[in-house]
Amino acid sequence: YEVVLVADRRHFGALCRLGLVQLQQLKFGEAVDFFRRALKVDKNSADAHQYLAFALTGLERSDEAVRSYQKALAIRPDFPEAHNNLGHALQKLGRFEEAMVNFEKALALRADYAEARNNLGNVLHLLNRSQEAIEHYARAVAINPDYAEAHWNFGNALRALDRADEAVGHFERAIAIRLDYVEAYNSLGNAFRELDQTEQALASYEKAIAIKADYVDAHINRAETLAQLGRQDAAIRHFRKAIELRPSDVPILNRFGTALATFKLTEQAIPIFEQVLTIDTGNSTAVDAIMRLAATACDWERTVKTAPELAKCVARGEAVEPFGFLAYCTDPALHLACAANFIGNEMPDRPEPLWQGRVWKNKKIRLAYLATGFHRHPAAYLSVELFELHDRSRFDVLGFSMGPDDGSEIRRRIIAAFDEFHDIRSVSDHEVARLLNEMQVDIAIDRTGYTQNSRPGIFAHRPSPIQVNYLGFPGTLGADFYDYVIADPVAVPFDQQPFFTEKIVHLPDCYQSNDSRRAIADETPSRQQLGLPREGLVFCCFNNNYKITPDIFSIWMRVMYQVEGSVLWLLRDNGAAEVNLRKQAAASGIDPGRVIFAERTSHSDHLARHRQADLFLDTLPYNAHTTASDALWAGLPMVTCRGPTFAARVAASLLCAVGLPELVTETLEDYEALILKLAIEPARLRGVRKKLDRNRLVAPLFDADRYRRHIEAAYGQMWDYWQAGESPRSFAVGAVDGRDIQDSREARLPP
Repeated sequence: YEVVLVADRRHFGALCRLGLVQLQQLKFGEAVDFFRRALKVDKNSADAHQYLAFALTGLERSDEAVRSYQKALAIRPDFPEAHNNLGHALQKLGRFEEAMVNFEKALALRADYAEARNNLGNVLHLLNRSQEAIEHYARAVAINPDYAEAHWNFGNALRALDRADEAVGHFERAIAIRLDYVEAYNSLGNAFRELDQTEQALASYEKAIAIKADYVDAHINRAETLAQLGRQDAAIRHFRKAIELRPSDVPILNRFGTALATFKLTEQAIPIFEQVLTIDTGNSTAVDAIMRLAATACDWERTVKTAPELAKCVARGEAVEPFGFLAYCTDPALHLACAANFIGNEMPDRPEPLWQGRVWKNKKIRLAYLATGFHRHPAAYLSVELFELHDRSRFDVLGFSMGPDDGSEIRRRIIAAFDEFHDIRSVSDHEVARLLNEMQVDIAIDRTGYTQNSRPGIFAHRPSPIQVNYLGFPGTLGADFYDYVIADPVAVPFDQQPFFTEKIVHLPDCYQSNDSRRAIADETPSRQQLGLPREGLVFCCFNNNYKITPDIFSIWMRVMYQVEGSVLWLLRDNGAAEVNLRKQAAASGIDPGRVIFAERTSHSDHLARHRQADLFLDTLPYNAHTTASDALWAGLPMVTCRGPTFAARVAASLLCAVGLPELVTETLEDYEALILKLAIEPARLRGVRKKLDRNRLVAPLFDADRYRRHIEAAYGQMWDYWQAGESPRSFAVGAVDGRDIQDSREARLPP
């Protein structure tokens, strides 16, 4: 062709064919030059316009490509390839509806045009219309059974429809057709992961990497699968390779940081997220991660700096993860703003509600509890007896699990406690909501809120006439699709209603359920076995490390300074926290060896070791919740300071319900003074322990059947309001005598 052009530099055929050779070699810039020269010779060539557009598409100049395709079609309207390729360029520009029109025109001109069928499927898949997409992929592979890309796309659409088992066959077919199809190997690995076939997934990613060593997606997916299996070193190696290939890729950095956090390599994770913020200032994933990890590591230099910045972000309307924010902020108005910002950012467009006001009448009130914690999880130990005791003459009780199946004894007990149990981990929010609606669930209860693996999207579909925020999240969810929050007069007084989008419902004793069947191991390990000194007072706090703040720790250190031989017994969570807490102890003049960390163990053994502690010290602004119940159930008294928010008042509620209100203080000065008084007056501390021992089995806190009657009365009142056509309102359930409700009244709210 070059010889021809030497003789005639305007030879149209040679210019076009030389441009096509450049296209075959993916030299799009050179191809553009040849096709433009050809069009100067013959501007009415539809083929030349189409070839030019194809080359421009390869250069990511889709706007120019669209104009060239349109010129080709103006010259030759019945040009199926130009319609198909114009559709592809429009798709790349996000103009999906126009793209579909052109694919359909191509198919009208050539019914057996497999590529146009495939492309029409692609745009439907991008529009989340995967069910329609697979019909077109099926027709594409029927026309051309060896069309590898169509098989790959077919598999991806099936995965989107939660049909990973069918997707596997199409990915394997694509690979059989094209042995070096790295994208298909990667997708095959993803399908195997969804089917919990992790070793097959790893093998698929490994094959993709063997074919293409710099294939970043396969490195990332293999890294996350290895992390899932606990193969820490190998996972980190693949993450680092992916970052080496794409050093400024924010999603990869965030995923790597998340994996490091999962491995509790906090000191390595935080710098990764800080690197993200140098690239993408204000990246919400990184901000939330640093907020959470700094608190978990007791890295108070960072937390003290972060707290006012987070408050400013929330005040500006920015999305901050609400659960982590609870430990940073004591302002209930900001808690409300944080929750509202978060759900507004997560779900800017609310789905059409499934419940449209219809009033149905089941034979019994149908309750559905949705939770991630139906396994070896703190909330599971609190609630299992409630599920078992629910009055089946009045209630149908359904369980929907959004969390893992760990095969534990508590998981089996929970499953047995429900009339029906559904594992919905792999079911979409809409499908779960549709199921709840079809089952005519009267009261849908969110037991997770904004904690790990939360799924507020289910409740956003409004499947049920009554939707309740209960136990999982100690605060408002800030959303208009929750009607009530279960609380009590101590944890959330009615004067807090302005800070809750839900109507507050008071149970008379304590909002938190408890399991009176929780087993405490018979054998108590010795102090020596637990790493504690033989003599001396043992102060204990088994709260998660992120709840420990500088102010609280300073109080503990001052008390320990005055109580010779005392030690502080904490829960072991991560190495960074241990280093930082011992460093802070030393800075306070306390031997770091007096701060002792307890390993995690079985629940019954954990309860038993409480017997070797003398006094539980609570935290602020995020109290002990389940850990407080554990301590009191095991007979270990606790001192708390009541704060201004839900999360800061739970321990006070528990102490009042077990008959020990004298252990609730109102200021940190009083909190410190009471701890010291109990520590230096052994008779007083013994008296408190004896009182707890007397109260434990008779006070309301651990009376599971009494609690059951109270919460059932609350559910019944909610149901009555709905059946009468009345709007949700705050109310209080009165104390129960036997099975008769003495008093169930509307709340009197402040003006």
